[in-house]
Amino acid sequence: MYFHLILTDDCNLCCSYCRARVFENPQESSEKRTQQIEIDPHIPPELNINPELLYAFLQKDPTPTLTFYGGEPLLRADLITRIVREAPVQRFMLQTNGILLEQVLPEIINRFSTILVSLDGREDLTDANRGTGTYLKVMENIKKIRHEGFNQELIARMTVTEKTDIADAVRWLSCNPDYSFSSIHWQLDANFSDDFSHRRFAEWVKMSYNPGILSLVKEWVDHMESKGEVLRWYPFLDPMEDLLRGRQSRLRCGSGYANYSIMTDGNIAPCPVMIGMSQFYVGHVRDADPRHLPLITVSGECTDCTIFGFCGGRCLYSNITKPWGETGRHMVCSTVKHLHKSLTDALPRVKDLLTREIIHPEDFSHEKYNGCEIIP
Repeated sequence: MYFHLILTDDCNLCCSYCRARVFENPQESSEKRTQQIEIDPHIPPELNINPELLYAFLQKDPTPTLTFYGGEPLLRADLITRIVREAPVQRFMLQTNGILLEQVLPEIINRFSTILVSLDGREDLTDANRGTGTYLKVMENIKKIRHEGFNQELIARMTVTEKTDIADAVRWLSCNPDYSFSSIHWQLDANFSDDFSHRRFAEWVKMSYNPGILSLVKEWVDHMESKGEVLRWYPFLDPMEDLLRGRQSRLRCGSGYANYSIMTDGNIAPCPVMIGMSQFYVGHVRDADPRHLPLITVSGECTDCTIFGFCGGRCLYSNITKPWGETGRHMVCSTVKHLHKSLTDALPRVKDLLTREIIHPEDFSHEKYNGCEIIP
């Protein structure tokens, strides 16, 4: 089983699509919520459980994977160091903004099988979203941990908004003079707050995002043909592997069935963004069995969709909260349908490359549930 461990709610950045939103006051949606969501107001801002309780819980799982998450988890580098040294876990992952990477001992950093670092593309875009100097600081830290021996997967994890030219941003991160990533993931800034009516999301999807995805799929396959390499662009990689194998998927992030999140008070939620949503908690580390946690599933109109087996419902949180209303939800779904068509149209060409042994089936193998939601 995979577990996100939320160490702190605190963060050392104030990104435009995240904490900066507390200064905004969007109007409430006129759509009536299908379910009233209650948030526990007493959840502690910092991890507040005895580590021995956590270790006893993890020890019940024969092969647990633990991902450190926040806020910014490296603000609690002390806890990370202790848990990595003490916990009965063989595989650790980290999701971080990268600002504090250089402050962690190499012996700890080098224990991670995967590190996801938040970058949004070129320097100007990343800094516009995340703060002046962020891009250069993160790149400096990445080169430092590589020099000090980190040789596992490093994923550039983008947040994509209407400021983003998706094709340009992915190309830049994939091939640039600062540090080039072969592993890239991106997630749309969509359906996480009630702001659809205040944005030009629909226009951007039609004029920029969807055309950019089509262009990137072609370049991804072109690279396979010219270099014999399958780049680990996760919104393409994971779905294409399933298309090749003819298999369907549940939620590709694993939330609610393969990937759970441990809150700062020890309660277990199906998704790391469902902080304080106590009616969806599935247990507590003091007495839960990680091998037999209740399933939390996507419901409603997603289950009747023709591509449900492709995206699995996209996002458990937004499936429950429905913050964008019907029009906004359908617009987000249109991006997933476009991704599905773009990859399906490229499938014959990929199969031909496999037949000619320019690439091989194992080239699509990757770590599942590694913090990439897969479907943007």
